[in-house]
Amino acid sequence: MQNPFTLPPAGFGPGSQATDETLEYIALPSGMRTYVPHMPEIDDPEGVAPALAVLDQIASACDLVAQEGGRAQIALEGLAAPARKLLAETLGHGEVSMKLRGVPAVAVQESVFAGVWVLQGAGVDLVEIGPVPELAITRAHQPHRPCAPDTSHAPGVVNAPALLAELSDKSASYHPRGDIHVVNLTLLPHTPEDLDHMAQVMGEGAVTILSRGYGNCRITAAAMPHVWRVQFFNSTDTLILDTWEVTQMPEVAIAGPEDIADSAGRIREVRGAMT
Repeated sequence: MQNPFTLPPAGFGPGSQATDETLEYIALPSGMRTYVPHMPEIDDPEGVAPALAVLDQIASACDLVAQEGGRAQIALEGLAAPARKLLAETLGHGEVSMKLRGVPAVAVQESVFAGVWVLQGAGVDLVEIGPVPELAITRAHQPHRPCAPDTSHAPGVVNAPALLAELSDKSASYHPRGDIHVVNLTLLPHTPEDLDHMAQVMGEGAVTILSRGYGNCRITAAAMPHVWRVQFFNSTDTLILDTWEVTQMPEVAIAGPEDIADSAGRIREVRGAMT
């Protein structure tokens, strides 16, 4: 009798695999947004002349802000429907949108030109050029849900008290020119009860931000000053990075000077194609 251990294992070697099956590959990542210039069609040149003038103002403001910093605002009240339509088609929707609670509530949408923001709400109708809208900073930590005292700890709360003490200390000692302080929950041991306890104690501010690139980044202001919850999700909406940041505004939501300068050139390129 032949020793079974000397026989070749089944399922290996030439002819052991089917040859009529098509290879299947894992799907590559998709959904990354890239800039594509949009050239709206103009049917009534006279009716859209005010919109073209606004685009010229936005381009000039981008140059100024990129060189000198600060912000610029351009009011949109009074634009007739044809001009509003052309302006909306030209600016489009960029990666970042914001919800600003308060009176009045304001919806913010970044255009396809980085650093050019459209703000709309009751009595608010304007374009703001800058790294981030000023209202998103001044309203950020106005309590929508106030901070809760960190006094009693529910069962399962293990590391939250130490992390809360760290964030509270960094919040109190925050300086605009200081380094960003990040507590990376993804790399730290914690329990679900820790996360719930931290969210309860930190409260919730008035600003919520969604940045869409490859996947999503969801940013929520805490009621504690200068503290933000920053969560990155991949294209299947799986949480891949969960952090608390102590800063004026998380960098993922900010348009840099070079981005704003680039927007000036792109706006002039689109503007020139319309005439």
